Amino acid sequence: MREFTDEQLIAKFQSGDELAFIELVNRYKDRLINFVYGFVKNYSDAEDIVQDTFLKVYKNKHAYREIAKFSTWLYTIAGNLARSQLRKIKRRKTFTMSQLSYDDNEFDPKDMSRSHTEVLDDSYVAQEIRKAIQELSEPFKTIVILRDIQELSYEDMSKILEIPIGTVKSRVNRARLKLQSLLKHLKE
Repeated sequence: MREFTDEQLIAKFQSGDELAFIELVNRYKDRLINFVYGFVKNYSDAEDIVQDTFLKVYKNKHAYREIAKFSTWLYTIAGNLARSQLRKIKRRKTFTMSQLSYDDNEFDPKDMSRSHTEVLDDSYVAQEIRKAIQELSEPFKTIVILRDIQELSYEDMSKILEIPIGTVKSRVNRARLKLQSLLKHLKE
């Protein structure tokens, strides 16, 4: 089977091809879960938000126009749903056990050839980086997640966030400087 672009798949889905939708889900579900998890810090909530994202895509498939990349449209929907969820959580002021520990939500398989100390050091550094990202203001947190975790282009980020590319680049630089400052204790 030949590989279709995202835009070709959404066009096929808009024409009634359900398999094209399934292919889009398979392409993006893991990336979106990681993206949304960066906001909500709860794997179950991230899965629910991604499911809601694909439900919105399914119900509103004809709302997509090829003026933007499909991935930009998809990330925008997921980001908006994640931010809405965050606002709900902040209003409730509740927490779950999974929000207390990042160790329960470790997704990377461990390299067994490395020493226990190396694994612990990496785990500690990763935990400190996650904590530092959470300390960033919302615009900087979003920028870091999109650029450094999801590895999106400046152009895609500009479209998702609806801000000029120059502003995206500026925020990336300022967010990275802020992160460096928050993580300087790791160098010592």
